[in-house]
Amino acid sequence: MNITLTPAVRELLEFLCVHNEALQNAAFLLGGAPGLRRTQSLIDRLTSTRQLSRKARQELVGLYQLLSLENVGYPDTIETACFAILDPEDPIVEDLCLLTDNLRDHMDAVEAEAILPVFHFGIAA
Repeated sequence: MNITLTPAVRELLEFLCVHNEALQNAAFLLGGAPGLRRTQSLIDRLTSTRQLSRKARQELVGLYQLLSLENVGYPDTIETACFAILDPEDPIVEDLCLLTDNLRDHMDAVEAEAILPVFHFGIAA
């Protein structure tokens, strides 16, 4: 099942296109090569199909979880290793936070327009 291109879906897709490079850089910084590959695949699929499929929604949740450091703290994850390298004083940290917040805002807007739940974060807003 695909979601029609509501205004919020269009804006989400536009956000992903405009911030394509920043999202890829963030995914690599926080998830290494696997995070980068998943993000590239997601953005490529969404920009070519322009449809928010069930798989794309799941991958968007995964991207948000990567950017929001959900898996940091688990000793055997690449996310923990990547995060350990970051300097909290580096200006990139603020950029990562803003990018993550903007992605969440767009995902929340899609959710608000939907009749049925679209994204399942499993976390409180």
